[in-house]
Amino acid sequence: MSDEKKEILRVSLDDLAEVLTPASAAAVTINSTGARSYGNIHEPADPTILAQEKGSVFLKAWVYLGIAGFFGALIGWGCAEPWFVDGQGFRWGNILLLPVIVAVMCIGFAVAESIVERSLRKGLIRVGIALPLGIALGFFFNMVANLLYGIGLGILSAAGVQSYHNPAVWIVRGLAWAVLGVAGGIVYGIIGRSAKKIGYGALGGAIGAAIGGMIFDPISFATKNGTVSRAVGFTLLGMATGIAMGLVESALKDRWLYVTAGPLAGKQFILYKPVTIMGSAQSCDIYLFKDLEILPAHATLSQRGDRIYVNAEGPVYMAGSRIHSSRLLENGAVLQIGRYSFRYQEKPRG
Repeated sequence: MSDEKKEILRVSLDDLAEVLTPASAAAVTINSTGARSYGNIHEPADPTILAQEKGSVFLKAWVYLGIAGFFGALIGWGCAEPWFVDGQGFRWGNILLLPVIVAVMCIGFAVAESIVERSLRKGLIRVGIALPLGIALGFFFNMVANLLYGIGLGILSAAGVQSYHNPAVWIVRGLAWAVLGVAGGIVYGIIGRSAKKIGYGALGGAIGAAIGGMIFDPISFATKNGTVSRAVGFTLLGMATGIAMGLVESALKDRWLYVTAGPLAGKQFILYKPVTIMGSAQSCDIYLFKDLEILPAHATLSQRGDRIYVNAEGPVYMAGSRIHSSRLLENGAVLQIGRYSFRYQEKPRG
């Protein structure tokens, strides 16, 4: 070993404090006074991509519309049944029963949509529209249904059918009552401010009401009680109408946003209108609540030809990258606005 005196390397804690790893260097800065700064919550940064959440089944249209139809029909029946009389007698309940049920079902569909969207303002507006329309259309389509039912029974009678236990009579009632479901679907589309939604609602309502009408007589035979059979039959009519409306609307949609994260996870917004506004104002087509960072009109979705473009007024991110003006939405694109995440989907173009 050399006899030369070797210099010993000494490292103090102060020396270590001066060393920054790349990660800590990005997070810690030294300001002009010599004090360390650890960043600012107001500094702009791309958000973490939100993980997909499991959506609630109650946010599916066929579920909440089915529930609304069930309770709407039940409440409508409960209002008119005390004035209904079986047999040859006559009371106002016999005339009001079906129109009242249809009107309350329409109100139920309007309220259900607003509850899901957490918008009291929309709910009040929709109820104000649904109530007079439901009453008017309820009376009109009830007359049409009775006319069709009478014609159908006449045809069956001429063919030798004399018993209400014959399934042919059940089918005739189902076809006649289909027009009652059309009324509910029309009102549902009108409050949605979409001609296409009116068509989907009318088709779904007709299918559901037809199913409810065809099972009405078998329920009556099984219960052997007019009051009970009407209660069960009409509530099933309302539920079937709501479920069918939701299923038909979902099956025939062209383009939509599916909420993958946030308070509305599991909800889908079908894009019917040429321009769809998203924001924190309740008047928006897609109302985004519980997020103070979202602007009243935060973004718009514009249809140009057969394409959809997103136009950002506030921070909108696609796959973690901020959209600064306008961007074409491709099938499967993921948008993030505040605590909400959406997946854009469209049917393949032929």
